[in-house]
Amino acid sequence: MISLKGIYKIYHMGEITINALDGVDEVIEEGEYVAIMGPSGSGKSTLMNVIGCLDTPSEGDYILNGQEVGHMKDDELAEIRNREIGFVFQSFNLLPRSTALDNVALPLVYAGIGKKERLERAKISLEKVGLGDRLDHKPSELSGGQRQRVAIARALVNEPSIVLADEPTGNLDSSSSTEIMEIFDAIHNEGNTVIMVTHEEDIAARASRIIRMMDGKIAHESVSTDQKHT
Repeated sequence: MISLKGIYKIYHMGEITINALDGVDEVIEEGEYVAIMGPSGSGKSTLMNVIGCLDTPSEGDYILNGQEVGHMKDDELAEIRNREIGFVFQSFNLLPRSTALDNVALPLVYAGIGKKERLERAKISLEKVGLGDRLDHKPSELSGGQRQRVAIARALVNEPSIVLADEPTGNLDSSSSTEIMEIFDAIHNEGNTVIMVTHEEDIAARASRIIRMMDGKIAHESVSTDQKHT
């Protein structure tokens, strides 16, 4: 599914060179549930951006589902993202003046899907995350946990093979965090590849494998010891 070989991401700030990713080699198989951890500046978010085709490596090869995507142009990457990848962010990234239904339907607009089908698929996606009774609510009318559910429904509406989550419980209380992680468990159990950046050990333990980063490199990998989710 995902193969990274010799991935570097280099930033030049004046005379200073920063190796945000410093020769990363990694394989993530189809259907895996992987957590990426590391301190601030370790490269975990940069790695997530490369995997999600939001950024391209300075050097190295990235193969996604048999396609070399590491050197694609922006419009090609956008097409890959819309077809293959669903994103969930810590800050939800919802349109404040749009309803939950319209927020979830948005990726289908870019995919060229007609309005009737868009809204039907968005409704089904919201029902999957338990928000079938909140279709017409705007983000300000929803709790933090509900907003994150809308964001997850939006990530799933295109039926992507990969779901990427960047600190998805970072803005939530413990009760809402548990509910959101149970949704991610269900997404994984349905066959999706789930890759999650988190700084919380209990969240990472729900994954089947944990990748720990330091200074742009993979410092350590381990199989999760949480027997409930292995």
